[in-house]
Formats: sequence, C-alpha cells, structure tokens
Amino acid sequence: MHFFQPIALILIFVILFFDICESDDCSNPLKTITVSQSGKENFKTIQSAIDSVPAGNSQWIHIQISSGVYKEQIYIPENKPCIYLEGVSRQTTSIEWSIHENATFDTRANNTVLKGITIANTLNNPVVEANGITQGVAARIHADKCVFYSCGFLGVQDTLFSDIGRHYFKQCFIQGGVDFIYGNGQSIFEDSNIYFSMGKNGPKSEGVITAHYRNSSNDPSGFVFNRCKISGSSGGKFQLGRSMKPYARVIIANSFLSDGVKPEGWSPRLCVGQEAKITFVEEKCSGDGSNKSQRVKWMKSLSEAELNKFLSPSFIDQEGWISKLPTNIFN
Repeated sequence: MHFFQPIALILIFVILFFDICESDDCSNPLKTITVSQSGKENFKTIQSAIDSVPAGNSQWIHIQISSGVYKEQIYIPENKPCIYLEGVSRQTTSIEWSIHENATFDTRANNTVLKGITIANTLNNPVVEANGITQGVAARIHADKCVFYSCGFLGVQDTLFSDIGRHYFKQCFIQGGVDFIYGNGQSIFEDSNIYFSMGKNGPKSEGVITAHYRNSSNDPSGFVFNRCKISGSSGGKFQLGRSMKPYARVIIANSFLSDGVKPEGWSPRLCVGQEAKITFVEEKCSGDGSNKSQRVKWMKSLSEAELNKFLSPSFIDQEGWISKLPTNIFN
C-alpha cells in the first residue's frame, strides 16, 4: 500500500499538469465580458475582469475595454490562458503605471492577445533628474503564442520585455530610448512604428533600440522587423541593437530607417570578441539611415532564401496557432 501511494500522487500531478497544458488550446466561441470606468459594464477595472477568469481556462475570454486611462498594474498568471483584451483603440484606451520593480502589464499565460490598447510605464516620463533614467518596463511577455495588434508600448528604458516564447506584433507603436525592445523572445514585428525617444524633457543623449539575449546556436529566438518604420525625435542618435548574449539575433528587412541611426548601426556590448556568433542583419531597407557603408564589419548578410525563413509566419508559427485565434483580431 505504501508503495502505491507515491505513484498515485505522481499520476494525479501528471494529469493536472496536462490538463493545464491542454487548456492552452483555446476553444470558441468567445465568452465576452466588459470593462468600463463608469461602472456600467461587468467590471470597473481590467484586473478584476482578469481575476474573474477561472484557473485552467480553455475558452477564449474576450474582455472588451471602454475608452479611458486605466491607472492600474495588470498581471495574467500562467493558469489563465486564452484571454483576449480589446480596447477601443490605442489612442483612446490605455493602461498606465509608474514602477521600477515590475511591469505595467505582465503576462505569464500562453495565448494572451491584445488589440487596440496602449501600455505605458510613466516612471521616467518626465525625467525629473539629470542621469535619472532607470528601468521602467511597460510590458513583459513571459509566455508563448501571444499577439499584439494595433497596440502601443510607451517607456524610456526597457519598454518592451519580449522575455520568452513566440510573439507577434502587428501595426504597433513602440517607444523608448535605452534597450527598449529586449529579451530572449522569438518575435516578429510587422508594419510597426519603432520610435526612439528619451521621454518628455528627457536628455538629448544616444540610445539603443534592441538588446537580444540569445545564448546558443540552437536557441530559436530572435527579433525580426519587417516593413517597419524606425525613427526618432530630434537630438540623440541611436544604435539598432546590441548583443546581451553571444548569439543575439536581430533582423531588419524592408523597413525605413531614419537619419537617427548611428553609422556603425550595432554593438557587441557584452560580447566583444564573439562577434562572429552574433546575427545582426539589415536587408532591403530604405531611408537616410539605411546606408550600410560604415556599419560594423561583422554585420551579417542573408540570401533571399535565408531571409524568407525569418520573414515567413512559420518562424513563430510552425503548427498554425495564429489561424486558431479569434477571427476578428486583425479586422
């Protein structure tokens, strides 16, 4: 009897584990709940609507959010996948918080979808002291199969933490000054506006767009920018990226680069002497900042076939998970 008891406990654990994993395959139709600051809808705060979703959820939960500035910190735990947050538009529906230790928006749940929402960390905006800029993450995505359509991400340092997992950003506006798109995510950014700014009344200093953390040649992660506009406010120049781990990978293609781009374009940062392992690529770009004649000598070039492997949706969607999203997301 004592021999079988531990085995039974292990079996129960395995069953519960797979139940949670299977819940990542979200079912339709959508269940809709609403949020409004007026109190006329189901909930007055976004977090209370998220809290109402049952643990182990396996159905798409569509949380419709009315216009307004929601001053709250949002957290979606791992056991609440299949949440679709939709605002009226990124110009009229926003989530704002001022924090250094965590993020304004933090999701650990697979199949998190956002549409028409701006997320801001207002910690450094405005900058109140010289040299006073510090980390202020607007959004942390520590989950797989996450989509952000027509969303905004506002901050200064470390705005968007594409931490781990596969992420798709479409028609988004991402603003920051220092390493403001960073992490070890496997992410595609399409038709998006990437805007360098040191914040309101911020210093006219130099900055960096991306900081990637890929740590081995077997790591599938990388940041891919396709048909994006990369520009910035007048003042400081910016690098396109720097390597935080020896196999960092950032690819920019078919994009507009403004004259704010520094001539060298990229930096090995923490990986000096390991430049041959780094994959920083610019292909088929335009604009005053796209001249590659003074770029770092170790910047890579890709053939048409190699480039298309990264630009294809299959870079993040080998099994077709994007086709299983709610049908109105990209409308």
